[in-house]
Amino acid sequence: MEAHLLEWLNLSVRWVHMITGVAWIGASFYFVWLENNLNRVNPRTGLAGDLWAIHGGGIYHLEKYKLAPPTMPDNLHWFKWEAYFTWMSGIALLCVVFYSNPTLYLLAPGSTLSGPEGVAIGLGSLFIGWFIYSFLCDSALGKRPALLGFILFVLIIGAAYGFSKVFSGRGAYLHVGAIIGTIMVGNVFRIIMPAQRALVAAIAENRTPDPALPAKGLLRSRHNNYFTLPVLFIMISNHFPSTYGSQYNWLILAGIAVLAVLVRHYFNTRHDSHKFAWTLPVAAVGMICLAYVSGPKPMSSAPEVANAPATIEYQPLPETAVGGGLKPAEAKPAQAPAAAAAQASNAGPGFDKVHSVIQERCTVCHSAKPTSPLFSAAPAGVMLDTPEQIRQNAPRIQAQAVTSQIMPLGNITQMTQQERDLIGAWIVQGAQTN
Repeated sequence: MEAHLLEWLNLSVRWVHMITGVAWIGASFYFVWLENNLNRVNPRTGLAGDLWAIHGGGIYHLEKYKLAPPTMPDNLHWFKWEAYFTWMSGIALLCVVFYSNPTLYLLAPGSTLSGPEGVAIGLGSLFIGWFIYSFLCDSALGKRPALLGFILFVLIIGAAYGFSKVFSGRGAYLHVGAIIGTIMVGNVFRIIMPAQRALVAAIAENRTPDPALPAKGLLRSRHNNYFTLPVLFIMISNHFPSTYGSQYNWLILAGIAVLAVLVRHYFNTRHDSHKFAWTLPVAAVGMICLAYVSGPKPMSSAPEVANAPATIEYQPLPETAVGGGLKPAEAKPAQAPAAAAAQASNAGPGFDKVHSVIQERCTVCHSAKPTSPLFSAAPAGVMLDTPEQIRQNAPRIQAQAVTSQIMPLGNITQMTQQERDLIGAWIVQGAQTN
């Protein structure tokens, strides 16, 4: 029941995070589009431009003032809660997914850090990242936006590299996203909203607004705009182990971030001209190149299976996984190859050993009835109870247990490199079970 309730808590928080994130980023995209498409030819007195649009069966007329209308309206809509709730739900999601079980989800397998130390690094990085970013923006670099942007990129990728050394691949990626998200919401809360409130107050008091605050708000708003696509990738990255599971995951993240910024720049400037249209094919080619360089290395097959030992020496399961998790008495007992072969009546040469490894290391979670208290049902619906299920999921097993080695989760069942090589060689040979 505990695992079932935790899964629904994860679902609820993740759904809220997605909804509020869509609202925030969607509003950002819309206002950038609106600004770029204003008709600025002979605007009415006091206006910077206007725009006519049709949507949902209605026609809209939007006007932008150079500063403000002669009298402020009674109802002025502010855009802030989308940002605040996105950040708060994101922090809640970090707590539910990573911080509640840090040794399983957050830390890299074999890490010497304790769970509390990992959580402290994760949370501390968010606030340190914000203060470093804010200091740089307020320094002389703030007047050199291109150089500032380059330095920020280097620092963020440096953080990704550092995280990759102490956190799991998923943990590293999500904490880079959390740093960027904290910077974005910090910009809204600490800079953009105060600048807007100061502008409205100055107009209401009939005095000249301080131009410094709007200038700072514009710089931070521009940063938020370019951060959006990298953050969106990080939000979905946990579905793609070939990115975060690679030994070069931080470089893959850097490459995707560069391509995302290029694409965002084109959409920011296409109202003026299409001189940056080249970024779209470059981004497409770049993704193809990243897919190629992150692909699994070719494996030799026959010699590894032929020379595999007759028996597999299993390491004992850990006394406890996290929070009263997996225990040896609760796990499925190790099976000798002969016993595995007897269960898989149509097993061919080599599969008996593979079947035994998977039963010992994988079906603790990936089973119709998981024995791990962490799951009430097989994660992602992947079950490996029968030879046919194992054969059907062979590509997924290769991607996650052999190539990226992100499974077993946190290596909780202590799968050895020898066992991974055995499974990989069997898959290369054709993943035959009969």
